[in-house]
Amino acid sequence: MEQLNAALSEEWLSFYQYRIGALVAEGAMRAEIQKELQKHAKAEYKHTKLVADRIIELEGVPVLNPPKWFELARCQYSAPDNFDVQKILFQNVIAERCAIKRYEDIASFTERIDFTTCNMAKFILAEEEEDHEQDLQDYLDDIARMKKDILNK
Repeated sequence: MEQLNAALSEEWLSFYQYRIGALVAEGAMRAEIQKELQKHAKAEYKHTKLVADRIIELEGVPVLNPPKWFELARCQYSAPDNFDVQKILFQNVIAERCAIKRYEDIASFTERIDFTTCNMAKFILAEEEEDHEQDLQDYLDDIARMKKDILNK
């Protein structure tokens, strides 16, 4: 239950990090990256529902107090201190890598004792790895290539 409430806290913080990042992003490929960040925010929101529903199914209580999210979360919220898309993307890559570790831990812990929670963790883990972390890293790589091409002209 502790791990699930920590994951729930991290999902809420991640949702907000994506939403606020999409609002304030500036720079190269901004419009495209804003859409991507909004898409990721929606996915994180769906993750909050999956995790909260599982906590309730296990007869637990989802974390009820938003300030508690900061206490429970290993993956911390990074407020944008620089609105450049590269900085925002980088902050979210770091957060995704932390989320990946969280869901690896949950899947490992529940593997032979709670099939449903393990499957949920593996499902979310796959999205965090394939749809989130990799997409963001690809944008960072694309921007770096664009900058390199401009400098080489």
